[in-house]
This record gives sequence, C-alpha cells and structure tokens, in this order.
Amino acid sequence: MSSDFEVYEQDFGTLTAEITNKVGRIPKLSGDDKKSMVANVEKQMEEARELLEQMDLEIREIPLQSRGLFSTRMKSYKQELEKLDKDFKRSRIAYSDEVNLRNELLGEDGNTSENQRACLLDNTERLERSTRRLEAGYQLTVETEQIGQEILENLHHDKEKIQRARERLRETDTNLGKSSRILTGMLRRIIQNRILMFILGAIILLTIVLAIYFAVTGH
Repeated sequence: MSSDFEVYEQDFGTLTAEITNKVGRIPKLSGDDKKSMVANVEKQMEEARELLEQMDLEIREIPLQSRGLFSTRMKSYKQELEKLDKDFKRSRIAYSDEVNLRNELLGEDGNTSENQRACLLDNTERLERSTRRLEAGYQLTVETEQIGQEILENLHHDKEKIQRARERLRETDTNLGKSSRILTGMLRRIIQNRILMFILGAIILLTIVLAIYFAVTGH
C-alpha cells in the first residue's frame, strides 16, 4: 500500500514542478496565450488536488502506528500546493493583461480603480483564509475518523478477549463438574469398601467366638 502512496508522491512532484514553471511564465504572456496558459494551470491544479485526495485515502489504510511519517509528508504537500495556488493567483493579476483580468472578475470597464483592485485582492485573501479553514476542518474530520477507527478496533479486541475468557470459564466449569463426579464416585466406593470390610470383620469375629464357645463347651 505504501508503494501506491510513493507513486502518487512522484506524480505530485512532477505535476507541481510543471505548474511552478508555467506560473512563472504567465506574467510574461498576453492575450490568448495567457488565457490558454491560465486554463492549463487551473486544470493541473485540480489534478494536484485530486492526487492529494488519493494520498489521503491511502494514508487511511496505513496501520495507525505507521501513519505519523506519512501524515507529516502529507501536511507539507498541502502547504506546498497552497503556496503554489497563491503564486498562481498573483501571477494572473501581475504585469500584462492585469486590467482585462480584473474586468473579467469584477464585470467593470477598463477604468477600474486602485480601490477596486485592492478589494479584489482582499476578496482573494478572504477566499484563501476560508479555504484554509475548510482544509483544517477536513483534517480534523480525518483525524476524528482515525481516532474512531482506533477505538472500534480496541473494542473489537476487548470483545474477543471477553469471549475467550468466557469460553475458558465454561471449560473450567465442565472440568470441575467431571472432577466432582469422579471424586463422588471414589468416595462412594471407599465407603462401600469400608462397610464390606466391617461386615467381613464382624463375621470373622463371630466365627471365632462360636469356635471358642463350642471348644469350651465340648460340643
């Protein structure tokens, strides 16, 4: 399973390197070339996010005791993509076609003021903060799910231990019952043997007494 994670890592590294290169070229382009490059980068950014989601799913399949290292690497990849997204947004409003891009976003004519530009940047920052909060909430959900899985696993193990203890207790009760019956039978035979010995002793004693009596009386 970790091999799949490493494959995703390699794909993510290659993809982010391509995005970084294209983001650096965007401010130097204009017109249709710039729009085409922006659309291409947006598509690759979406692919990078999908890769992170796949990596997140792979981490959930890793045993809890081995997740720490992968979770740390995953966090750094998310931070890297977040920074790359910021750079991409800045490159779109830098240098050439700055006015056209603002017009597309705001629906204004070519006389957009600096205040409107500042408003656009402020809205962008707010969007980024909201995205970070959503990511933090998602991470919290993942961690909560992991804790829940761990608790369920522990409960399952405890249930198995209790069932094994019950089975051993039943076996012990069965063995004790057999031992009790054996001991009762042995005790009964001992008592019977003692009674038999007592009767034989009495008969022998009676025979001796009668023999002595007849010997004395001359009969």
